[in-house]
Amino acid sequence: MSKKKSFPDISTLVRRNILTMKPYSSARDEFKGEAEIYLDANENPYQSPYNRYPDPLQWNVKKELAAIKNVNPKQIFLGNGSDEPIDLLIRAFCEPNQDSILITEPTYGMYSVCAEVNAVNVQRVLLTPDFDIDLDAFPRTFDATTKIIFLCSPNNPTGNLLSRDKILEVLKRFYGLVVIDEAYIDFAKSKSFLEDLTKYPNLVVLQTFSKAWGLAGLRLGMCFASEDIINILNKIKYPYNVNIRTQELALDALENVHVMEEWVKEIIKQRTKLVKALEKLSIVENIYPSDSNFILVRVKDAPATYQYLLEHRIIVRDRSRVTLCYNCIRITVGTPEENERLMKALEEL
Repeated sequence: MSKKKSFPDISTLVRRNILTMKPYSSARDEFKGEAEIYLDANENPYQSPYNRYPDPLQWNVKKELAAIKNVNPKQIFLGNGSDEPIDLLIRAFCEPNQDSILITEPTYGMYSVCAEVNAVNVQRVLLTPDFDIDLDAFPRTFDATTKIIFLCSPNNPTGNLLSRDKILEVLKRFYGLVVIDEAYIDFAKSKSFLEDLTKYPNLVVLQTFSKAWGLAGLRLGMCFASEDIINILNKIKYPYNVNIRTQELALDALENVHVMEEWVKEIIKQRTKLVKALEKLSIVENIYPSDSNFILVRVKDAPATYQYLLEHRIIVRDRSRVTLCYNCIRITVGTPEENERLMKALEEL
């Protein structure tokens, strides 16, 4: 890769129209503090109890989360799943029909979907055969149009962590934003890249309440970055993007971190047991190392295995059409009872 470049002021990377636009200002944006009578937002005055709009910037949740993640609350963006900040980052930093993002395949599919929806080109680099970053391929792929590199670690659908040293090399050498998607980081032994936010102004870290926290149904994603980047995302997001109930339930979860930690321990324990059981099956050709709450398994006939399990009312994910994942299925680690039922069905195949 090329020699290290000094990262510029964030304003030089943002789309001109985004930088100069005047954002929508909601009633709750303009007023700070507590009042006794609210007649500013055209709400129904009768308690429902959800007759009032939520905090548009979710400060109570951010303060609790900041204490746990050891970041400044102003470095946090909360969105409707991680998909919202993915989409907003592309919209804010990539000029339609002109700029590009770069992804490493195989990876999470929404990066390319969001880019294509926003008329942004997708540059693709294959991971190595052991699903790690190919640093030699990067300079041959990105160019002056590349604004964002998305790196999923632990990676979906492969389950493994990408090499920390290689990610740091990308951070040091790339001129634009480097987004590290850590949706599954709670299941990995490696530390998060959150501690590197102050070192790299071009670093963005995504996490989620959907996996370890057990709140997939709430659709609440976390984005951590410099205040300048977070301010840009807040500028273009929808006014009340996270509803009151989601904020309430997120606060409940954050006040009971020990519950999440116990779930993670049990899932990792079950992951180990599931791998050992799968190793005994004749249909299994390879089990890839996992740092997540799922396992990528190469079998003799992935589509047939998927269909067979479906007939037994067990749903896994057929990833056989994904790049480098020929004849692979992805299995989420379930409860002990669910895993036993899965194994019983596979043993009878």
